[in-house]
Amino acid sequence: MSYWFQDPGIKALLPLATANSIKGLSTSFNTPAFIMGFNVFPEGMTIGPSTADIIGARCPRKRAFIVADEFSNQFAKKTAEYFSANGFSIEIWPQALPEVPVDNVKECAVAMTAFEPDVVMAVGGGSVMDSAKAAWILYEHPEFDDLGALVNPLILLGLRKKAFLVAVPTTSGTGSECTPVSVLHDTSTHRKVPIANGELLPDMAILVPEFTISMPPKLTAGTGLDVLAHALDGIMTPAANEFTDAMGLTAIKMTFKYLPRAYKNGKDREARYRMIIAASAAGISFGQNAAALTHSLGHSIGSLFNIHHGLSVGMLIPYCLQYYRPVSDKYLDICHALRIEGSTPDESFDNLIKAFRDLFKTLDVPLSLEELGIKTDEFDSKMETLVLYTMEDIDTFFSPRPITADQCEQLLRYAYDGRDIDF
Repeated sequence: MSYWFQDPGIKALLPLATANSIKGLSTSFNTPAFIMGFNVFPEGMTIGPSTADIIGARCPRKRAFIVADEFSNQFAKKTAEYFSANGFSIEIWPQALPEVPVDNVKECAVAMTAFEPDVVMAVGGGSVMDSAKAAWILYEHPEFDDLGALVNPLILLGLRKKAFLVAVPTTSGTGSECTPVSVLHDTSTHRKVPIANGELLPDMAILVPEFTISMPPKLTAGTGLDVLAHALDGIMTPAANEFTDAMGLTAIKMTFKYLPRAYKNGKDREARYRMIIAASAAGISFGQNAAALTHSLGHSIGSLFNIHHGLSVGMLIPYCLQYYRPVSDKYLDICHALRIEGSTPDESFDNLIKAFRDLFKTLDVPLSLEELGIKTDEFDSKMETLVLYTMEDIDTFFSPRPITADQCEQLLRYAYDGRDIDF
């Protein structure tokens, strides 16, 4: 089984594209259009065009195919009711699965093709949005028989000839509503397969804070950690620019302030609203450049040990920051944003690491891989595969500090034991 991110040419070109000299020649910055707030699906009069008016203007046939999963189906039904009342024909496909198995995506594409929508709506968390993106590719291009091999950042897909894409997140973390990425799961090899292409960026993101209120505390914490990991790597990667830095720093500030509130009281409407905005801001930050080691390591850990994505990437933040530190002082921007600066850079850095760990403690988040429940013998037996998957993950190539296989194993073992990185 081969994947696009194993291609030596692509692996060589993508990091080169992040060099300042190349970015200075031409850099793009694209985001979805946003509609957000507590009245995005109004029942009465509105000031100006309504959500249905805005989307309907691009849908000559007003046929909407809604992708959801078993849990988010309740929100898909509310979304469908609103658009049905405004003249849309709707079909809900509530069969998306966690971790986005490729076979499940193909089933979604078959149903989508049969309905022939002119707008695809993803109503759900990251898995739902990633499923919708991948199925949408197959709807537009049924000849694509291997998404993991054929879709990469360097080609033109020619999407939107049949439909455009609207994302309605029901969690506050993945940022998939703002990224041109879909992370699939190849069940035959038990690994994450990210597919990335600029055309996968949703055309519109509808942020409905009420849809996130039902998230339980554990999911609230996990998705919130994903926000932090996206923002951190989006800032630290060499692919960052001034726009992405601004979004990433805003996301970190908002998460430190509002995530504990949302975790302690899920019905805190302000906290839920701010966190869904923070998630999108972080999505814009890393979606315009890349994530880095928190995600390549987290993808491998999550796949092999069935750990929630947000937990697996988020708890690695202190370790990855410590690994990045010898080659980047951009952590000082984060310190400044959080107002936790010290009298020296060393003191500022130590305060930042402590601030992350203190936040994790308030969210009852483990501070080491061992505390995640990974058994020592299982960890050791899968180390070779962990390192291989991490080193092949495309996010590794966007790390501000390159990493060798030996360093990767060492970092993993330090994170397992809960030791500070000192190499």
